[in-house]
Amino acid sequence: MDRPCNDAIRRTLALTAQMLEIADQGDRHREDAGCGILYGVLRDAAYKIRLLAEQEREAHRRKGWWAECRNTKEE
Repeated sequence: MDRPCNDAIRRTLALTAQMLEIADQGDRHREDAGCGILYGVLRDAAYKIRLLAEQEREAHRRKGWWAECRNTKEE
């Protein structure tokens, strides 16, 4: 049985993928420097959050808490 905390990590990883997608789309269509700053901050935050979530996922794997049976992109 998987743990609820693992589901939160999976959802966090999915959220960071969405954040990166939004930043990419925003950059493609931006019309001024302010938008560029906004999407740069969004992208930076997504990478930082993703790194933390990946580290936590690895910690859960080492503890034997991570269910390996799920075949999802972020695993």
